[in-house]
Amino acid sequence: MQTLQLSRPTRLVAGVLLLTIVTIELGGYYLTTIVRGQVEVTEFQQAFARAGHAHAGVLVILSLVALIMADAAGLRGWLVRLAIPAAAILMSAGFFVSSMGEGRTEPNGLIVLLWLGALSLAVGVVTLGVSLLRSAIGSGAGQGSGGTFSGTSGAASPPR
Repeated sequence: MQTLQLSRPTRLVAGVLLLTIVTIELGGYYLTTIVRGQVEVTEFQQAFARAGHAHAGVLVILSLVALIMADAAGLRGWLVRLAIPAAAILMSAGFFVSSMGEGRTEPNGLIVLLWLGALSLAVGVVTLGVSLLRSAIGSGAGQGSGGTFSGTSGAASPPR
């Protein structure tokens, strides 16, 4: 069995992602102030705060997993390594900032950040998924190692 060596770009992005978990914890604390009635918000704002917090946490975890998968697929570029984490930022920000303002009951124009994040997520996961499938097909069925191939995805043999 081979040991996967994490690439430098993966280690850099993973380090930053791990540090962002502190901000997600602060968001969790903010949610506890809402449910204890210490902050007055509308039902809409509470729902969007929960959604923003949940999306941040889940997408940061997905980003960390995707980094490992990107290295396993032999991806050399930054697209996947940044597109999925960008989605975590954009989507959670979209929920939070589009619901800001006293008494707000519907999102403001900054909801566009949510949709930009969804686009970033789609680009990242489709690129990674296709790259993983191509590396599996390129390596031969059942061999269990990444293959070498060319294409616009930037995939190549995984680090050994």
